[in-house]
Amino acid sequence: GYFKYTNFLIEIANNLFGQGFLNFQNIFLPVGISFFVFQSMSYTIDICRGQLKPLNNWADYLFYLSFFPQLVAGPIVRAKDFIPQIRQNPLRVTREMFGMGVFLILIGLFKKAVISDYISLNFVDRIFDEPLLYSGFECLMGIYGYALQIYCDFSGYSDMAIGLGHFFGFHFLENFNYPYESRSVTEFWRRWHISLSTWFRDYVYIPLGGSRVGAFRRALNVMVTFTISGLWHGAGWLFLLWGLMHGAASVLYRIF
Repeated sequence: GYFKYTNFLIEIANNLFGQGFLNFQNIFLPVGISFFVFQSMSYTIDICRGQLKPLNNWADYLFYLSFFPQLVAGPIVRAKDFIPQIRQNPLRVTREMFGMGVFLILIGLFKKAVISDYISLNFVDRIFDEPLLYSGFECLMGIYGYALQIYCDFSGYSDMAIGLGHFFGFHFLENFNYPYESRSVTEFWRRWHISLSTWFRDYVYIPLGGSRVGAFRRALNVMVTFTISGLWHGAGWLFLLWGLMHGAASVLYRIF
């Protein structure tokens, strides 16, 4: 909360009570904090629920928390999925795992470095920086280009992380499953950043009551979950609005 949201709360306080009411802090944001905090929370909550036994030593816990391939941008690896793999004896990297690891890393690198970065630098960023210099059609193509850019960026990193995990003998779950083939916003969130959407489902939405409650309460649960998801992505009003929009879209889809 301190690292991610202090300056956002200071901004809110200054808007309410006048500029200069509080001074912004020069806070260094630790790399991957959003991901390793969620991983640690999954460990703690699963133990509290009786779904996971506590580890016997700190080394295994710290190894789970700091395992580097997926730490910066996911996928979010659950304790119950990763911890049983730590003490594999022997820890094996088969020919199939190594080959799949190479394939995923090459695919991910192509998505990230060739498609995403190229589109961003040479097309999307230019349009978003000065949209009035371009025609309506070009601006529309810039929006579609950004959709492709952000998918290739996130899914490319996930592919590389899963591939690196194979090199070390660890299996990570799939994180993207052709999300732009979805026919509804609900299906989209079952295909996009799967580790994040399932984390919010299991640790926020279902504990709030999930779908086992009345229609109004179910809609409220959806809105709360997506609002928190928006703030998780970033501390700012646009991220909050993004979460509210996806929550409203999901509620409307369920109704109609």
